[in-house]
Amino acid sequence: MPNSTSLFSTAQARAIDLAAQHALKITEYALMQRAGAAAWRTLLHHWPQAHRIGIACGPGNNGGDGSVLARLARASGRDVVVLRLPDGEPRGATANRAFADWQGDGGVVEVFGGDLPDVDLWVDALFGIGLTRAPENAARALIEKINAAGVDVLALDCPSGVDADTGNVPGVAIRATRTFAFLVDKRGLHTGAALDCVGMLDVDALGIPDACVPAQHAAAKLAEFQMLARALPPRRQDSNKGLYGHVLCIGGDHGSGGAIALTGEAALRCGAGLVSVATRADHVGMLLARRPELMVRGVEDSADFAALCKRASVIAIGPGLGQGKWGRALLAAALDVGKPLVIDADALNLLPEMLSSKPSRTLDGCVLTPHPGEAARLLACSTSQIQENRFDASRALVDRYQCCVVLKGAGTLVGAPEQIPMVIAAGNPGMASGGMGDVLTGVIAALRAQQLSPFDAGSVGALLHALAGDAAARRVGERGLLASDLFAELFRLVNP
Repeated sequence: MPNSTSLFSTAQARAIDLAAQHALKITEYALMQRAGAAAWRTLLHHWPQAHRIGIACGPGNNGGDGSVLARLARASGRDVVVLRLPDGEPRGATANRAFADWQGDGGVVEVFGGDLPDVDLWVDALFGIGLTRAPENAARALIEKINAAGVDVLALDCPSGVDADTGNVPGVAIRATRTFAFLVDKRGLHTGAALDCVGMLDVDALGIPDACVPAQHAAAKLAEFQMLARALPPRRQDSNKGLYGHVLCIGGDHGSGGAIALTGEAALRCGAGLVSVATRADHVGMLLARRPELMVRGVEDSADFAALCKRASVIAIGPGLGQGKWGRALLAAALDVGKPLVIDADALNLLPEMLSSKPSRTLDGCVLTPHPGEAARLLACSTSQIQENRFDASRALVDRYQCCVVLKGAGTLVGAPEQIPMVIAAGNPGMASGGMGDVLTGVIAALRAQQLSPFDAGSVGALLHALAGDAAARRVGERGLLASDLFAELFRLVNP
């Protein structure tokens, strides 16, 4: 896979800050001045007409960054209001110096008393990456007031109230129009509840040397469109369907035939050479009428599909499988075949029981695709615990099941043993509808059949799926978006 944008934890970001000061032989305040100046430039670029600017400054270095920006804005002739919290006296030598310089230039600091002044733009310099708990008391009230003010907000480094390490938002948080991150991109800005707060994101390295940013030790990577061309090169002229794998899709208990139909069609659209479907006999006619390219067989027990498994190169199991006797028997048989599996939906809910009942079963070469609720069942915890730290949850799933895991949701995470996690910065709320996960299962299975590794198939498949959802939403809108709306877009994207 080609290099992708590196994402870092907050601890790494702080270490890079110190390394940059050492490499550049500058003080913390000099680096803060660089940050404030860069933020001022981006403010001018995006809001050139903003004349009255409000800057909410916290007590730490994020507030110091805001103070530097305030001086530059005032020097340009803007009317600047610096607002601090009642208990927000600057703490630390660097923040104190930034506030002192602002006041030394004639700037005034107002204390938040419950009301906000009228401004054209708010700058959030309250907490940045320094807060991991819910804002309380006056801080909470100030954030709520800024959010309700009806003007754009520029957040410095991280919207206050967002955990830049995990993406969790434990209480109120600034809902920024844009976030301007310093030095490096933080992993938590790209997943979970943070996505409703970050807005558009810019990152400025502030001129630090590349050696200060060890990309090989990044906490995560950001999946990018350019990955597709490397993973999906043009096919050679001397091709045949046998070169591109045979996907067997298993699922569709009574009343759920549509789920496995979506999986099978997605596998076809993403380039699998052959796609078979093992489902209830009742669904055979419907699937063949919908997509005659599928090879569909009615299966009533595990013995019926032994021959199908032998021919398959990859098995996708779970969509519409159910958790009854039929689904259990098919999942047990699939786990024992020893073929690469893509496991989703009801198969995930049955998986812990299946593995505990037969410890010799392993998931080597497999891909699991849980949403947060399924992930919680796989780890025997609550869904809220999964969402509080999606990175930790992803790692826990990988460690427990020793395979590639695609943790779905806003900012999907893809992890695998000995791999830097991949974050999928695409997708939209319209994809929160039935059948979307069934399509993703087929996409990943098709890529596995075409010889991509489990991690690459999970990463590229999740990116393809999310980009297809975005393209379909641009075409038809988000609300009411259907899983089948993605097929035309997938067809286009797998031919980059």
